Amino acid sequence: MYNYRINKDEDVEFVSVASAEEVGNGERILLEIDGQAIALFNIAGAFFAIADVCSHDGAPVADGELDGYQISCPRHGAHFDLRTGKVLTLPAVVDIPAYPVKVEDGQIMVGLPVEE
Repeated sequence: MYNYRINKDEDVEFVSVASAEEVGNGERILLEIDGQAIALFNIAGAFFAIADVCSHDGAPVADGELDGYQISCPRHGAHFDLRTGKVLTLPAVVDIPAYPVKVEDGQIMVGLPVEE
């Protein structure tokens, strides 16, 4: 899987997904953008977006338990870093996609890779 957060702004297209007021501290929302399931999190006022898929078995991960910047897959317990999508514990061994997020004029925007 790929960490899209490391791309330059010109390599991604930002899509407005919600107002910053809609996603309170500690909350998450599930989105579908261009057919991709994405989970958006507000952790202490910072926003993070990851693919809503566990790399271990393809199950949704966004409903998992949060601990700081970590989320655990509710199915088998693999942990991922919300900031980077990096896998932290077994049974998963592959990272999940993480997307850049920015807030402009009170709107949360998620960056998706530009298709060539």
